[in-house]
Amino acid sequence: MYVAKQFSIFMVNKPGVLARMLGEFAEAKLNITAITMMDTVEQGVMRVVFANPEKAEHILKKLDMPYNETSVLCVTLTNQSGALATVAEKLSLGHINISYAYCTAGAKGGRTTGILKVANVQKAMKILQEGSAKKKTKSQPQVRRPQSSRR
Repeated sequence: MYVAKQFSIFMVNKPGVLARMLGEFAEAKLNITAITMMDTVEQGVMRVVFANPEKAEHILKKLDMPYNETSVLCVTLTNQSGALATVAEKLSLGHINISYAYCTAGAKGGRTTGILKVANVQKAMKILQEGSAKKKTKSQPQVRRPQSSRR
């Protein structure tokens, strides 16, 4: 779990604009960690987390693309049913609202990365860290070594 800088990039909703943007990122060898797209009648909004946000900011300024930045919580999830639901439930019990969320496949170890926009990132991290510490001590099954390796 970590905090990342997310860019919301506002683009004219016309053919080729997204391709141009993605081409610029590719040419700069700028890796995208997570991405989601949405549209309105007049513009598209690309929300994206980059591996190198400073480089991304430089490219966006060079292209004169309107954007804003926000801090988001990146949570590594198991790639199975209910993983995001568990996180949402823990945050709701801590009175943390999730404004929006999206997930991407391809995190380390075949896991999924959940990107969460919450009002208080630090409080959300604390709630999730406390929840995982309790889980490990109370309900985590004990892993035992085979008898042959205990000697």
